[in-house]
Amino acid sequence: MKLFWILIVVTTGIVFPSRISSQNLDFNNPIVEQRADPWVYKTEDGTYYLIATVPEYDRIVIRKATSINGLKTAKGKVVWRKHEKGVMGHHIWAPELHRIDGTWYIHFAAGEAENIWNIRMWVLSNESEDPMEGEWKEEGQIKTQRESFSLDATTFEHKGKRYLIWAQNVRGGDHGTALVMSEMKNPTTLKGPEVVLTEPEFNWERMKYNVNEGAAVIKRNGKIFVTYSASATNHNYCMGLLWIDENADLMNVANWHKSPGPVFYTNEELNRFGPGHNSFTIAEDGETVIMIYHARNYKDIQGHELSDPNRATRARVVRWTESGFPDFMQNVGD
Repeated sequence: MKLFWILIVVTTGIVFPSRISSQNLDFNNPIVEQRADPWVYKTEDGTYYLIATVPEYDRIVIRKATSINGLKTAKGKVVWRKHEKGVMGHHIWAPELHRIDGTWYIHFAAGEAENIWNIRMWVLSNESEDPMEGEWKEEGQIKTQRESFSLDATTFEHKGKRYLIWAQNVRGGDHGTALVMSEMKNPTTLKGPEVVLTEPEFNWERMKYNVNEGAAVIKRNGKIFVTYSASATNHNYCMGLLWIDENADLMNVANWHKSPGPVFYTNEELNRFGPGHNSFTIAEDGETVIMIYHARNYKDIQGHELSDPNRATRARVVRWTESGFPDFMQNVGD
C-alpha cells in the first residue's frame, strides 16, 4: 500500500478547478429522511432505484423514480423482511442493488435473531425486469475464507472480471474491520484469493471504533477510485479514498494508494455531521457523477449512535481536479 500526500490539500478544503460542465444540478436534500447507507442504481433507460438501511433494521425497501429528486416522494416497496429466528434475523444493514447478466441481486448484511452481532453477508436474486416486481429468492451467505464479522459488500466489474469488496474483522477481537477484496466466481460466490486493501491505521479511522467499511467504486480518468467510511457512525464518521491505475493488477495490494487524510467529513458550519457510506450514480445528463451518502444535521446523539434513526440520504455533485482526482468539496453545502 502506497500513501500519497497529495490529497492533504483536498482535506483542507481547497477547491480545485473542475472538469465538469457548468450545468447546475440542484438536489432537494435530504433526498430521503431516515435512510442510511444509501445505494442508488441507474438503469439504461434512466430509472433510478434507491435502496438503503431502514432505522428499524428489519426489512429491505426499494423506491424508484425517473430523477434523483423524484426519489424523495417516490413510494417505497418492501421486497424482503428479516427472519423471525436464526440467520438473517437481525441487523439488516446496507443493502446494495445490482443488475448482473439480466438478473437483479441484493447484497446485504444481517445478524442472527439469537446472536445479533454474528453478522455476515447474504444475497437475494430476482429475475424480473423490474426489481420492485416478481419474487426475491434467498441465495444464501457469501462465504469468505475467514468466518468472522463481515458486512457492506459491494461488487464491480473490470476488464471482464467481477470483484467484491467488503468490510471484515480480519484480526479478531476488537481490532475492528478492514476492507477485503476478492475476484468472484459468480454474483454469489467468491473465487479468491482474498486480499486486505486497507485497515484502520490513522486516528481519523479509529475514533471510538476501528473501522474501514462501506466501500464504493467509481472508475474515471484512467483510475479506479474506492471511497470508504471510517470510525464510529456518529459525528466522527468520515470518508477515505483508495485508488489504483486501471491497468494495474487489482489483486496486488502494492499497486493501491491510500489517502492519509479523510476526503469528506463533518462540517459544523454546514450542519453536516458524520457523512459517509456513500454510493455513486450518474445524473440525468448522462455524465455528471453524483455521490449519494448519509449524514445527520446535528452532532449530539442521545444514546448509542446506531439507535439514532436520523441519518438521512443526500445527493451532491462530485467535481474533478486537474490531476483527475475526485474533489468532494468539503466546504461546500449540498
